[in-house]
Amino acid sequence: MSRRILALNPWHGGSHRAFLDGWIRHSRHEFTVLSLPPTKWKWRMRHAAVTFSRQLPEPQAYDVVFCTDMLNLAEFLGLCSAEFRRLPVVIYFHENQLTYPTQQEEERDLHFAYSNLTTALAADAVWFNSAFHRQEFLSALPPFLRRMPDHPHLDAVSGIETKSAIQSPGIDPPRPREMIRRPGPIRLLWTSRWEHDKQPELFFAALRQLLEDGVDFRLSVLGESFRNSPSCFAEAKGWLAERIDHWGFATDRSEYLRVLGDSDVIVSTAGHEFFGIAVVEAVAAGCVPLVPDALAYPETLGSDSRWFHDGTPAGIARAIRRQAVDGVTLPDVSRYFWRQRAAEMDDAMEEVREVHGI
Repeated sequence: MSRRILALNPWHGGSHRAFLDGWIRHSRHEFTVLSLPPTKWKWRMRHAAVTFSRQLPEPQAYDVVFCTDMLNLAEFLGLCSAEFRRLPVVIYFHENQLTYPTQQEEERDLHFAYSNLTTALAADAVWFNSAFHRQEFLSALPPFLRRMPDHPHLDAVSGIETKSAIQSPGIDPPRPREMIRRPGPIRLLWTSRWEHDKQPELFFAALRQLLEDGVDFRLSVLGESFRNSPSCFAEAKGWLAERIDHWGFATDRSEYLRVLGDSDVIVSTAGHEFFGIAVVEAVAAGCVPLVPDALAYPETLGSDSRWFHDGTPAGIARAIRRQAVDGVTLPDVSRYFWRQRAAEMDDAMEEVREVHGI
């Protein structure tokens, strides 16, 4: 059965937009989207509730509401009409502000972490993009709440867990690879954001180790850069110049997929990852993963030890040398193709409507 879904996306860019656009393209449901540009995330979380409440269409036109963790749902519902508040609401956690990495813990604004808590409490269903993410968030809540001067509401954690589920994001199936690989040394790929939590210094240290070991390689570095991106990127571009095939964010999707399809091994050195959509896309395009044996990666990819590294420059370099000589079977990531993910989320939305709808 087709349902009418009102989707509220305060951060309509990057993976948030890709997720919603992909689901809508493959969904049997009918979507109306209210969105805001992806800038000034703290301001988005503060004003989105007021902004969206003033843009709402008639509540009779919808069966269920879908929103993301960038919306303060409790505030939003408080600003809506009583009729609109009767609609069931699903909240999707791409990330959360309690465990999202910061350079210094004192930089964390706990007000936004508490907003995530009240948002989860206000929703009828709470979806996380991975079991790792759900467990990390739920485990972090009790010590966070115990810091309150009174009324910690520790029982809120079990209430959120009871109505939570895992709904991983989807990807579009890649174009088939050419049967014959063009000649040349092993081609390495980086696709993470150029930020501290992805630990790029570790990646480049491993590449230095490869050079010291006399290993030949080519390199493509994708991912979005920012004004305060770590300096190691600019430095590495200099000493790796003769080995670079691509450097920088690919604004064109076809160019992004071309780079993925021309690479052999995708390396992640992330210190934190709620799901790992870029790695999954690269694997689907034919890249062997080499990632930390932690975070969401074992859940997302599987258990073959050859897909994981030990988190040291020497260990990463050894694993890359092994890949260059032996090759490794790819994980099966077809369960993340949108045709399957959209159908499963469509069914889950329909269930939410049946259980919690009027």
